[in-house]
Amino acid sequence: MSDINDGAPFAGRCGRVAIIGRPNVGKSTLVNRIVGQKIAITSRRPQTTRHRVLGITQAEGAQLVFSDTPGWQPRPRTAMDKLMNRQIDLALTEMNAVLMVADARAWREDDDPVAEWLQSSKCPKFLALNKIDRIEDKRLLLPLIQGLAERLPDVEIVPISALKGRGISELLRSLARVMPEGEAEFPEDQVTDQSERALAAELIREQLMRQLGEELPYAAHVAVMAFEDRPTVTYIEAEIWVEKAGQKAIVIGRQGARLKELGTAARVALEQMLGRPVFLQTHVKQKEAWTQDPFSLSRIELGGG
Repeated sequence: MSDINDGAPFAGRCGRVAIIGRPNVGKSTLVNRIVGQKIAITSRRPQTTRHRVLGITQAEGAQLVFSDTPGWQPRPRTAMDKLMNRQIDLALTEMNAVLMVADARAWREDDDPVAEWLQSSKCPKFLALNKIDRIEDKRLLLPLIQGLAERLPDVEIVPISALKGRGISELLRSLARVMPEGEAEFPEDQVTDQSERALAAELIREQLMRQLGEELPYAAHVAVMAFEDRPTVTYIEAEIWVEKAGQKAIVIGRQGARLKELGTAARVALEQMLGRPVFLQTHVKQKEAWTQDPFSLSRIELGGG
């Protein structure tokens, strides 16, 4: 459960919040901060998030269900891009509020289509200006906030730092206020709808994104083939999908050194998440044009690991 929860008893309010924004503005970091643990992977690379991740918390006596969506692709060229935009469309059909996340340090041109989408929403609208911890002179925020308030008059603007936790309580208080009356959708101690198997696949993929940087395009996927809780250890077997032989060689590295390094980092993260020892076995599989394969993409769309 999130440590942001004020401890108030559930007061009969429950609703869903769609989180939208261009890639790499901190949406996944915000969801992780809100629920109080890691459920969405993060990296400095765009397009880290591929499918909707539900984060659940209790705040101000209400249950808030957040849908962390992929970054909006303004000019989708591939089936993968179209898949990620479909995830956003689906999230928006289920919303009781929309929360746009933008970088407080500078408004960019590719924030504009997201803001237009925000404005078109019929439900309560919010804008979180993230990364205020990276602005030394907070007075620099005022012109941006004033300009956005004039441009988006029906949007509530909240400056935050998802990384440091600043402004999060204020944001949750505002969101809880507009949620409809209704019974809790999930048990009070549940923080996500993702299975441990799906979370395991994402934690392994996170290491690919973080460690390989520009060497490996985002067209890499992790499929968990086995996930077994044994008496003293959790056994996990995973396949890393890439499209080309050169990409496979990059992931494996010289004499398997890179794959071993990736596996070690992923195992540590998995043990932290699961709270028990993990035996992780990874394989790299060349799967030509899997990003154009409807069956392969359907596994991602459904959150399959």
